[in-house]
Amino acid sequence: AVSFRHEIYVDKGGPDGGDGGRGGDVVFVATEQLNTLLKFRYKPELKAEPGVAGGKKKMAGRSGKPLVVKVPVGTLVKRGDVVIADLAEAGQEAVIAKGGDGGFGNAHFKSSVRQTPRMAELGEAGESFEAELELKLLADVGLVGFPNAGKSTFLSVVSNARPEIANYEFTTLTPNLGVADIDDGSILIADIPGLIEGASEGKGLGDAFLRHVERTAVLLHLVDVYSNDVAERYQAIRHELQQYSTELAQRPEVVVLTKCDGLDDDIIQMQIDSLRQVVDKATPIFAISSIAHQGVVDVLRALRQIVIAARAAEAVAEEGDDFANGEELATITLGSQAKADAWAVQQLQGYAA
Repeated sequence: AVSFRHEIYVDKGGPDGGDGGRGGDVVFVATEQLNTLLKFRYKPELKAEPGVAGGKKKMAGRSGKPLVVKVPVGTLVKRGDVVIADLAEAGQEAVIAKGGDGGFGNAHFKSSVRQTPRMAELGEAGESFEAELELKLLADVGLVGFPNAGKSTFLSVVSNARPEIANYEFTTLTPNLGVADIDDGSILIADIPGLIEGASEGKGLGDAFLRHVERTAVLLHLVDVYSNDVAERYQAIRHELQQYSTELAQRPEVVVLTKCDGLDDDIIQMQIDSLRQVVDKATPIFAISSIAHQGVVDVLRALRQIVIAARAAEAVAEEGDDFANGEELATITLGSQAKADAWAVQQLQGYAA
């Protein structure tokens, strides 16, 4: 602020303008209460509170309040091509845009040659940029397979999810999440649109959603028992996973032959033997019928054991990283397809008048 001391019996009291307050930050907080980014479509610009101008008697202005924005767990934030935040855990916070520092009042500019400065410094502009949000579902199990392989039926039977189910390909057009209770625990399962050959090159729908199973502990690969060549169908999906991400293709896997109700045991065993020729020896293969609830519990138990082991290994690895690096760097990512378009994060400057 530009201000001069004015009191009775005090002539030429001198400058006493205070400094401006700092602008507020834009802060993202991950919460399990949200599962989409839809709200950002209707609020494309986020602004924290600006700092208040300084006052008389060298009183500093109040700093602006931060704008705290809740986002779903699994939200990535990008600034251009740089990932600035990865909010993977509930309660995790990240400062997305920093507010600017307040400017100096005219009291700072008094000198022996300038006794009555009539100037004040504008505060620094806060960060203002366009950010991209992307939501990655944080499921324990990711369902993969060709369209109409029985993924949605399986999810609806073992969980509280109610995906659309029909006897045609590409019934599932968006990812679905369901929680399956088994024994004394539960697992979170993500169903994505079916993959087709060439998905890694942009064909079909599933490739656009593979990001949602990148963080899963285990893949549940469903193969229709009525396929002409179950081994070929299995290998085709494995090829697409490998082309999309080597890391994803190396994830633990459970293979399931679906729709096995009403079939002779000899036919089912023949299909299992065919799969075993191309499936890793350590990978379990089950024959199930979701509709008849045959073999489903055994599959869930196998999945849960793998999830428990994988999460325990991740925890040990994270502890090792903390000790090795001393300090964990915060990361952030913005960008989402089908959930929300690119939007702007803008911060007003904090300044002193």
